[in-house]
Amino acid sequence: MPVAFRLQPMNKARYTIRPQSGIISPLTTVMVEITYDFPPNSSFPGSFPYCDDSFMLHSVVVPGAAVKNPSSTHDSVPIDWFTTRKKQVFVDSGIKVMFVGSMVITRLVKNGPIDEIRDVLEKSDPDWKTVDSVDEEGAGLERAHLRMQLEDAAASGDSLIVELLLAHQANTERSESSTWGPLHLATGGGHVDVLKLLLLKGANVNAITKDGTTSLHLAVKERRRDCARVLLMAGANPDVGNLADNETALHIASAHGDDNMVKLLLLKGANKDIRNRSRKTAYDLANEHGHTRLFDALWLGDRLCLAARKGEVRTVNRVLEGGAIINGQDQHGWTALHRASFKGYTDVVRLLIEKSVNIDSRDGDGYTALHCAVESGNVDVLELLVKKGANVKARTNKGVTAIQIADSLNYAGITRILINGGASKDEIKNVGKHSPPAFVNKTGRRSDKDTGLMKKKTTRVKAFGGGFERSGSPLAMF
Repeated sequence: MPVAFRLQPMNKARYTIRPQSGIISPLTTVMVEITYDFPPNSSFPGSFPYCDDSFMLHSVVVPGAAVKNPSSTHDSVPIDWFTTRKKQVFVDSGIKVMFVGSMVITRLVKNGPIDEIRDVLEKSDPDWKTVDSVDEEGAGLERAHLRMQLEDAAASGDSLIVELLLAHQANTERSESSTWGPLHLATGGGHVDVLKLLLLKGANVNAITKDGTTSLHLAVKERRRDCARVLLMAGANPDVGNLADNETALHIASAHGDDNMVKLLLLKGANKDIRNRSRKTAYDLANEHGHTRLFDALWLGDRLCLAARKGEVRTVNRVLEGGAIINGQDQHGWTALHRASFKGYTDVVRLLIEKSVNIDSRDGDGYTALHCAVESGNVDVLELLVKKGANVKARTNKGVTAIQIADSLNYAGITRILINGGASKDEIKNVGKHSPPAFVNKTGRRSDKDTGLMKKKTTRVKAFGGGFERSGSPLAMF
């Protein structure tokens, strides 16, 4: 049978109820909205987000009553229905009420425990996420699918709250009224776990702040190396300039003198030649701020390796006198000695040795200059390196020695030089001749870093451009 109801707050000045009364038809429900009239400049109730105030619910069975239009239920039941003693009226004051909505979530994200936030989110009507409301300062909250709350959680670094909000479809983009978005706030605060969650949910890794700065810019500025590494792995573009000065992350790191950040950015392919609005490169900024230890990575190291690769002895000497680090590596992990040895420039190799270069310096794959000289067939350079004490037994990261490379390429003369220098014949017993093993492909990889790459098969060993090439070998000619 139909049931008439009337709901009244004990504190009538604080709450508005719509509809306050009505008729519930059999097997149907009625949605009642209770609004808390939040006074300006007042504080939340002490029980927040739960409500300790009492509500009185009167209900009575009304046989024969019918409601054709549900909207007519709004305060449409006579009051005397609930006061007549002839009818059985039920009274219940155990109505549980919880505060929900965007303003409540905003407050809870700032101060509340995760369980309460989860409880409020689960009990909130999905429609409230797209309805304008007012926060406690009176400012309008955007139609932003929990965006403001996500920004607060990202700023505080609470990964559990962030995960919960993301599970409820919180938008990872920056709201129009905010200067920074969730990704920027997490980065600026160094909250790596939150950063990973946001990126996992599709946050734009190259999104900019209101003033045109990316998260990578912020990570570099705040020296958040872990955040920078996560952003770069997620595809952050290191060459994006900010709107204010067109400065890239490398410009900022260089101006700060952050060696490790500069190294990380260069490793991820940052362009050293980009100029800011003042037409200055990262090297120029490092020079202005006196960060001399960065000169090699940003400029001198490239000049040194380029001069060594071209065999320009005077330029090599001049660059070294200008402050270049003799053992500095270029972006491919090669030192000037690697370059000169591979290209066969004996005079450059001799100069570098005289300048106390580390003769056994290894690149990222464990190759020394000796490996490079053997692989490219540069006998004169090899003899000089062996004479000056290069380690003929040095192994690459895959365990390959110089004599194994020489034997696989049938370089009999080079093999003898290595044996005379202390290499063991036992190392080549298991290396099959006339069929270079899988590890003999270094030159092809190296040549990608040089210019003028040409591959050619010949019927005999012959000199070409300071290197050698034999039939069946993968060696490149320059």
